[in-house]
Amino acid sequence: MQQNMTQGQNDDNAVQDARPLWLAITPLLALFALLAFNVAVYGDDSLSGANQIALILAAALASALSLPLGVRWSDIQAKMLENILAAAPAILILLMVGALVGSWLVSGIVPTMIYFGLQIFNPTIFIFSCCLLTMIASMITGSSWSTSATLGVALLSIGYTLGFNPGLVAGAIISGAYFGDKMSPLSDTTNLASGVTGTDLFTHIRYMMLTSGPSILLSLLLYLGLGFVLGTPTAQESATIETQIALDQLFNLNPLLLVIPGVVIWLIIKKVAALPALFLGALLGVACAVTFQYPLLQQLSAEYGSPYQVVMQAVYGEIAVRTDNVVLNELLQSGGMGGMLNTIWLIITAMMFGGAMEASGFLHKITSVLISRVRSTGGLVSAAAGTCLLTNVSASDQYLAIVVPGRMFVRAFRERGLASQNLSRTLEDCGTVTSVLVPWNTCGAFHAGVLGVATLSYAPWAFFCLISPLMTLLLAWGNIRIARLQPE
Repeated sequence: MQQNMTQGQNDDNAVQDARPLWLAITPLLALFALLAFNVAVYGDDSLSGANQIALILAAALASALSLPLGVRWSDIQAKMLENILAAAPAILILLMVGALVGSWLVSGIVPTMIYFGLQIFNPTIFIFSCCLLTMIASMITGSSWSTSATLGVALLSIGYTLGFNPGLVAGAIISGAYFGDKMSPLSDTTNLASGVTGTDLFTHIRYMMLTSGPSILLSLLLYLGLGFVLGTPTAQESATIETQIALDQLFNLNPLLLVIPGVVIWLIIKKVAALPALFLGALLGVACAVTFQYPLLQQLSAEYGSPYQVVMQAVYGEIAVRTDNVVLNELLQSGGMGGMLNTIWLIITAMMFGGAMEASGFLHKITSVLISRVRSTGGLVSAAAGTCLLTNVSASDQYLAIVVPGRMFVRAFRERGLASQNLSRTLEDCGTVTSVLVPWNTCGAFHAGVLGVATLSYAPWAFFCLISPLMTLLLAWGNIRIARLQPE
């Protein structure tokens, strides 16, 4: 039976390899053209629906082109549903993050973090500190997503108050979070990359340090240099003091509120799944709102109804605490669970496009062409890196960007005498970290939704995610510290 299954898979691959390359890349080119036009017309607002429609149209084009080739619509639809099901955990986490951020706003948790953060952080090294703190937090928790949803939200609010470009702050947050995620033995992507290539986990982590170490050090130096170049305007210092005074007047800024983020981070460290950990964090936020901020709830009742309705509104919908301070008004608002629906819509349509590209065999055709042109170690690593990036763009999921190239290249690396950690490192350096740079990828959509900063706004400042793939290619083409298979 196993032999028959293998033969069937080989036959499918042969059929997919026979597809014309121009036909396979047509849906991708159409998608890129539509997305570029949407950005030109809508700007950052393209994520409110225009990009989702572009993904649906590209999925429809891929499906239409594959039907004459003998691909059945039922197979395409099944693959779409399979991909959407795989993204369901991310969708549920997004909803819970929306609830958590809303409850932490009216409970005073986020305002308290902002208030004390403004006292602690030196503006000159703030961007550097964002990267360093999220790096540590993500390494401890093993989750870049949880780090962005908790510590990242507070740091971004502090940065906004200090007058920094939100894209720059978000880029530093994401750089630190993704380095920590890669280096953590608790990370799901780190375990997946080592598992799919048959590499020992800690061998994989140690080998990644050859590229990730220099990449994060260079990123930290760039953030530190930017801090000294940008500084903080004198006028902004008085605005910061005004913000602290306004927060103190609106909220009961009790240091005990900082225990709640600590509890959520502790749960994640203890390997409690993200969804129940964030759910508990949202519930504790509601309890703190009633306990510490009841006068504020009564004040908001004039607009949203009873205190009960205020809390419910914060969890599921848009809520704003209005003041005379323009900067503070930007910080003291939340979309709740409803605010995540555009991001969820983007993920669903991206999974539809990815399913159509996979079911049609177009993705396999493009990647097989990349492999066929490989002639050297540098070329092989470049082909694997390109496949990771292509999968992130077309299949819209970082897990697929690890699994698909991992399956495709594991034999090719072995036949070239390259140890498996070369491939596992490439999967992480070029699959995991580039996923957050693609607006319609699950990772790019998640972080943009949680932080409230468009992917293309933070992407140029996510130095680690940009440098890491280049560092991998540099070492491969320079034949530097390339691990070889030992003869048995």
